[in-house]
Amino acid sequence: MTQDERDRLVTLKKAKKKLITRKEAAKELEVDPRHLRRMLVRLQEQGDKSVVHGLKGKASNRRMKPATQQKAVMILSQEVYQGFGPTLAMESLRGKHHITASKETVRQWMMGAQLWRAKQAKTEPPHLWRPRRSRWGELVQWDTSEHDWLEGRGEKLYLIAMIEDATSQLMARFARHDSTVENLLLLRAYLEKHGRPEAFYTDKAGLFQTAEKRKRDAPGVDQDPREMPPTQIGRALRELGIVWIGAHSPQAKGRIERSFDTAQDRLVKGMREAEVNTLEQANQYLEQTYLPWWNQTLTVKPAREENAHRALEPKLDLAAVLCLVVTRQVANDYTLQLDRVRYQIDPAHIHTGLRKATVRMEQRLDGSLAVRYQDQYLKVTRCEQTPLLPPAPIQLPRARRRRPQKKSEWNKNFNLKKAPSLWQAARASGTKEGAED
Repeated sequence: MTQDERDRLVTLKKAKKKLITRKEAAKELEVDPRHLRRMLVRLQEQGDKSVVHGLKGKASNRRMKPATQQKAVMILSQEVYQGFGPTLAMESLRGKHHITASKETVRQWMMGAQLWRAKQAKTEPPHLWRPRRSRWGELVQWDTSEHDWLEGRGEKLYLIAMIEDATSQLMARFARHDSTVENLLLLRAYLEKHGRPEAFYTDKAGLFQTAEKRKRDAPGVDQDPREMPPTQIGRALRELGIVWIGAHSPQAKGRIERSFDTAQDRLVKGMREAEVNTLEQANQYLEQTYLPWWNQTLTVKPAREENAHRALEPKLDLAAVLCLVVTRQVANDYTLQLDRVRYQIDPAHIHTGLRKATVRMEQRLDGSLAVRYQDQYLKVTRCEQTPLLPPAPIQLPRARRRRPQKKSEWNKNFNLKKAPSLWQAARASGTKEGAED
């Protein structure tokens, strides 16, 4: 007897003993009062087993005959049917042996005869939300959104944003290009405002990671990955002591992706209402209206009050770190060349070992250039190059004109109309020969 049947029996006995009314019992059992009277009569006649269904424990009238099941199992036990699955076995029994049974019935027969092992149901692992970091500054997500932010009223803009994982604090700026320089400018603004976070979480774009080039006939799974040189942003993060984490999918950095969804709705409409048409107006609206609203409305408190941001040390020069760095070799005349421009090292900074040495050239974000050798900065001046004269045109020797050949005059006085006929010529020739004889 199941628990439901026991509960039904208790209710019927209460109604029989008049502890509750029949109307209350019918409402509790969710049956009609007339059916409740029939249940009480059955309880009086059959006792407690009246609440148990009469067909419980009995074989179904639609059950396959045991002889049919034995015959099917004997057929499927043959070597020719070894490895057959329930569907294929059902089709073979129906088509060749005229045994009609459903796939589930055949599967139960095969499992009972140990001809088929039930497979464990595959359940996809549920998506579990990654919990926020516990402290402010442990992780910052960083990405760029390409969208028609001005809705055709102005030039194409990119929204470069950083969102803190523990609190959802947002920092962003519009730019004309999703370039290294524009991302470094936002990184510098974040560092100057909050300090150095422990890690940045980005995608695997070329701005953050140098992709390894492989041949088409050499798949990456067959080769060990090589360590590639860092990008300018990757180098800057290393020098700052900040960990870089690359996301394998957009869903992995869902917090900043959802912030872009909100911005593409609310920010676009707000700039439309404010009649924003230029890059300067867009950044002004972003800093004065949208970001204050976001940081006051959509941020949360971190689980722990500690601040994981690290202060910028006085010896750390952001201008020297957040720049475009290249290395060059000093020539024998103590000059350097960058972007087809030659620079001369100041004689006061020339010392032993500088010739043929490798120096670090820093193209700062403010447009200046700094050259560093080991721990010393060298003063350089741009060499004024003499403009190259255009090459003299190459004069090819003139080709000698061929004089027209003089026309032959062998038939000058020949006139076909005045010439003698053939027989006259033959006669004259024969007469001449006869005269000679």
